[in-house]
Amino acid sequence: MEPIPLPSHIHYELLLQLLERQTMFAVGSGQREQVQQLIIALRKALSQQKHFEGELERKNIPIEYRWSLNRVDPPEVAKLPEEPRI
Repeated sequence: MEPIPLPSHIHYELLLQLLERQTMFAVGSGQREQVQQLIIALRKALSQQKHFEGELERKNIPIEYRWSLNRVDPPEVAKLPEEPRI
């Protein structure tokens, strides 16, 4: 069975840190509630993903964390010809 692709947890962490450490301080008091709602939504999304991951693990379905939409397979390593043995 092919692994189920899911976002890496670091994506959520990066967005949360950006919102909490930079966005919150850059907006006026009128927008802080909106930023707080974004933070809550991201925390909820991460929690829901972890719940989903738990279900997949209980069913022995593999998970593959993705860092990007572009899947790049590692390049084939060219083998050098073996040196003749004396």
